[in-house]
Amino acid sequence: MSDKLKEKIFNAQSEGDIASLYVLESEAHEKFDEDTLMAYYANILDLALERLTNALENLEQLDMTQVQDFATLRALYEYAIEHYSAGSVHDASALFEVLGGISNDEAFSEAMKVHRAACDAQIPFDDFIESYVDMNATQNGGKFYISYFTKGIGE
Repeated sequence: MSDKLKEKIFNAQSEGDIASLYVLESEAHEKFDEDTLMAYYANILDLALERLTNALENLEQLDMTQVQDFATLRALYEYAIEHYSAGSVHDASALFEVLGGISNDEAFSEAMKVHRAACDAQIPFDDFIESYVDMNATQNGGKFYISYFTKGIGE
């Protein structure tokens, strides 16, 4: 790994700058081995969990229009999706509930309700994607989260 990349990552980590760590993500993919890359993402998650804890303690919502809040929500959403895709529906459901409540973005919060309902209905992740998600609209929608659905849970 180049010293310049190392310095950028160190500075971003020191400042708790999740957004900058995401900007450096493609470089990290090119230069890191799998173990180092996993540690890189674990650090992003640790920073996001710290920001979440601070927001909860201060009774604040995360503002999707603010870069660091956006990056925090993205990291936590990816963490929730990891749980869901691994079959940990109870953990994923709880994470989706927290995400929906901590964000000030109504569309994001509504999408998290659908995610949570799928977990609560014990719908396997692959079935959720196949039967409920409009993947084309989601991919074209420019969001970091699954945001378009073909039907509601239970329909």
